[in-house]
Amino acid sequence: MPLPLPLPEPERLIPAEPAAAGAAGDAGAAAGAAADRLEIVLGILRLARALDSVDSGLSPQQYRILKLAGAGGERSARLAERLAVAKPTLTAIADSLVAAGLARREAEPGDRRVVRLHLTEAGLAAVERADAAYGQWLDKILGLAGNAEQLQADLHLMVGALEELRRRRKAAAASTRTGETTTATASTTSPTPSAETTLPAASTASAPAHLSVPADPASAGRP
Repeated sequence: MPLPLPLPEPERLIPAEPAAAGAAGDAGAAAGAAADRLEIVLGILRLARALDSVDSGLSPQQYRILKLAGAGGERSARLAERLAVAKPTLTAIADSLVAAGLARREAEPGDRRVVRLHLTEAGLAAVERADAAYGQWLDKILGLAGNAEQLQADLHLMVGALEELRRRRKAAAASTRTGETTTATASTTSPTPSAETTLPAASTASAPAHLSVPADPASAGRP
């Protein structure tokens, strides 16, 4: 009859050190917070795509340009800066708005080089329709989310933070350009050191004060 095999001893669990447990908890909390932030970023991207699908009669970029131009006319360079788009992109969008009869270009009185974009009557009507469409879309989102007033206040804070970030980037870029210009100016105006000619040092050794003249052999025996 075979002998029974010995049963393995149960594993003894060693409790983790409190410091190690705390570090693991902190790491887990940090990972969870990072995941939450990334989820918010994805949510913002989904909101942007949802805005593209709103039937407003205008694209989001066209709507933004018309809203800014409708505030009193904007220069093209200023529009590109506020919209954070390249000037060629802005020019293409403005061309489409002018071709559709929604905007017109006007030269600045006294300076024909400055051109501002203004809304036409059709442009004003298009902006009003888009205002209503986007407003209804936002009302639905806020209604489903609840606490609409708080959400609107938070969105205003985020918009303000984006504007502040834009100003800081602009100031940093201007400071960088100023530093580069100063460095380039200094390098072009600084005098070029001339090559020095090293002359051999004059000999400081002086001639001996007294020369010994050998005696005449004929007079060597004279008294």
